[in-house]
This record gives sequence, structure tokens and C-alpha cells, in this order.
Amino acid sequence: MLIVAPIVEAVCRAVAAAGGQAWLVGGVVRDHLLGIQTKDIDIEVHNLEAETLREVLAAIGPVNEVGRSFGVFKLDVDGISCDVSIPRHDSQTGESHKDITVVGNPYMGIEAAARRRDLTINAIALDPLSGEIADPFGGGRDIERGRLRAVDPKTFVEDPLRAIRVVQFAARLGFSVDPGLAVLCREASLWALPPERVWGELEKMLLRAPTPSIGWTLMKELDLIDKVLPEIATLPVEPVSTALDRAAGRRDTLSGTGRQVSLMLGTLFYQAGHTQVEACLDRLNLHKHHGYPVRKRVLELTQSWSEVAEVTTDSVLRRLSDHTELALLTEVAAAVSGGTDALRNLDRAVHLGISTEPMPVLLKGKDLTALGVEQGPRMGEAMRAVRGAQIEGRVSDRDGALIWLKDHLK
Repeated sequence: MLIVAPIVEAVCRAVAAAGGQAWLVGGVVRDHLLGIQTKDIDIEVHNLEAETLREVLAAIGPVNEVGRSFGVFKLDVDGISCDVSIPRHDSQTGESHKDITVVGNPYMGIEAAARRRDLTINAIALDPLSGEIADPFGGGRDIERGRLRAVDPKTFVEDPLRAIRVVQFAARLGFSVDPGLAVLCREASLWALPPERVWGELEKMLLRAPTPSIGWTLMKELDLIDKVLPEIATLPVEPVSTALDRAAGRRDTLSGTGRQVSLMLGTLFYQAGHTQVEACLDRLNLHKHHGYPVRKRVLELTQSWSEVAEVTTDSVLRRLSDHTELALLTEVAAAVSGGTDALRNLDRAVHLGISTEPMPVLLKGKDLTALGVEQGPRMGEAMRAVRGAQIEGRVSDRDGALIWLKDHLK
């Protein structure tokens, strides 16, 4: 029996008191059957008009009307959020992803409502009050068999993004893809999809899948790389897949999703040249992730990972720390090479205090002015010379840098 949050029980009882029936639907039911904990809560309400539902929810807590015209609301109580909606039809009216007409209909029935979903494993509903499960398309059986299957081939193709969703679900769950579903994914036209939606699914594959190689290999088999990231479609898939799985094994040791994204993308693009990587990042419209400079970091990682794939000198590590984050660079190198030398370099960088930031600047302009160095090219040359001496290990503090610079200027 699924143990639900108090807010869920409150919504379901209030809906029942008003003459409707509330079902948990989508990912929360799928994950429950898989024994996976989830924070996503979707409630579908039948036999209540949207306006009546809004009034019922308002009596429980603050309601955010996400899509009032077709009955989609968000309810937040005691730090727990859930999406509540009435069943609706989504109809593609044109070639663009925006050419969709949405119509709410609380009386369409549980089977018709489930038919609009993408995969059978996502088309299962559960009544949290009675424990009743509605599974009109055999999603529970597909979960037991570890299989991804389309609910309805006709409705599946209405949103081409579903082809990439299949990939990330296969990678996250380790499920096989039904042959009929594979045909639908291979025929999907992805040209009109906005980059944010494409990246949203790829991000789930890279950050949530224990074995992202399943997804990347599947993208190749279904001809999706050619459509999503054509710049790297001709690169060998197998070495990238192996490296991705190694990176995924170390992914959670990094703090912040921005750094995790950079690790996975740096590994994904490690075979590509600078121009190819730039083009891929442009296609995905990736720049920063919660303030973290993902684009800049990925370009750095793909250019320099080979320099730390083998044990190297402290001077090389100090130089590289001026250009990128060594902790990430060594992780990418370890994922790509499969060896331990890169991780030894990481340990060395931690010892030197340069794993996440470069060495401190020892001298400032006023220090050089005091030595008679005027502002301009000569000062820049002197600053670079001091930095070079610091990288080589000749100086390590301000006093030593001043003494070294005096001799250098002579």
C-alpha cells in the first residue's frame, strides 16, 4: 500500500466529498511499483469541473492556477507540492511543438485519460484512498517484464520529444524498448523541438541514469543523435558509452548539479573538436546552470583532459589550474582513460590546494610600482613572469615573489 503525504489524502477526501474521484497518476505510481521514492506528485481528478476543483483546492491551501482554462493547478502545503488536474485531450494541430490544442474533460473516463500518455508504465492510476489500481494498457505487466511500450502509436507521435523520453527512461530504468516503439522513435521528426525541451530529457539521462551508456547507445540505434547532435553523430559510440558509465559512477561525489552536468557533458564530448563542442552547446542552448558556467567549463574540459590522463608534474597541474577546475578535469580524464593516474593527479591537486581554484596571486600592481615598474606592457610582462615562477614552484609566497622579481628585473 502506498503511504501518501497528508496533503494528498486531504485532496482525495475533499474531492470525494464534492462528488469526484482523485487518482495518483504518472511517475509517482510507476516509481511506487518499482520501489523508487519520488517527490513528484500528480493527481488527476475525474467527475469535477475545473472551477469546482479550484474551489475544493482553495479550501485546503494556496492554489497556483498553472492552466486554469484546461484545469491544471498546483497546490503547496507544508512544503509539499502536488500538481492537480482534470483529464484533458492534447491534439496536434500543426507541425510546430506549439501547435497543440488542449481541452479539459473531467468526464472522459480513466481509460481515455490514460490513452493520451506516452508509455504504458506511465499510464497507470492508483486511488490512494481505496488502493484500487487502474491499468487499462498493461503498464504493470510491462514493469514486471522491464519493457517500454507505447500506449497508443497514434497519440505517441503527436509529441516527437517522446522519442528522447524513451531513451532516458531506458537508461534510468534499464528497460528494453518494444520493437514497435523503436520504429516510432526512429521515425520521429525532432527539427521543431525547442532546445530547452531536448536538453531537459538529455539532462535526466546524464544525471539520473546509473548506466547512461544504455541511453547513448540507444540514441545511436534509433538515429536520434543525427537529429539532436548531428555534429558528433559520426564519432564512435562505444568508447563514449564506456566513459559515460565511469563518469556516472563518480557523478554524485561532485557538489552542485552544474558541476555534475559539466562532468557528464565533458565526458560525452571528449572525442569532439572545439568547433563541434561549441555547435552542440549552441544546439542545446547551454550556457549556465544555476549560475555555474557550464558552457565555459565543458569547452575547457574537452580541450585539456588528455594532459592529466597520466601522472604529470606539479608545474603542469598549477598551470592547468589557471585555466579550468582541476577536480573536474581529472574526473573527465579518469572517465575517458579508465586508469588511476588521473585520480592520482586529483589527489596531488588537492594536496597543492588547487583542485577547485587556481593558486592565489602573490603580487599586485602596487607591489610592482613600488619596485619601479610602470603601468603598461612592462608591468604585464613582470606579472606573467612572477606567475610563471609560481607555477614552476620557484616562489610560493609574497616575500619570496618580491625577492625573485627584484632579481628578475635586474
